[in-house]
Amino acid sequence: MKYIDKLRNSGLRPTKQRLQICEVLFNTEKTFHFTINELEQKIKDKIDCKISLATVYNTVHAFEKKGYLKQIPINSNQTYFDTNVTDHHHFYDLKDQKLIDLENSDVGPINIKKKINGKRIKSVEVLVKLED
Repeated sequence: MKYIDKLRNSGLRPTKQRLQICEVLFNTEKTFHFTINELEQKIKDKIDCKISLATVYNTVHAFEKKGYLKQIPINSNQTYFDTNVTDHHHFYDLKDQKLIDLENSDVGPINIKKKINGKRIKSVEVLVKLED
């Protein structure tokens, strides 16, 4: 199957449940933003088998560590993951608790004036919080 290498590259055995996680995460044309709990529910809705929250959590974090997913912290209690791992920005709708992609071309130049000795800026990603 097409996801076996991705799982093995992430240090995971390609079990039936993990292959189903891959199917939900990577078998789509558009970007997929999700929390761990949302992903668990989406998998349970889509397939007729049991999957533990720990399996979903461990698989997502292994994929994020390997660079297949991007982690987007919203606040200290809430983290989303993104299947689009390129550098880009987001709107976050506070009411609907939904991430929306914001293209780099939609954000003007960002000028960071502070420097940290021995460090360079790798990337800058903007999170714009929206409310009604």
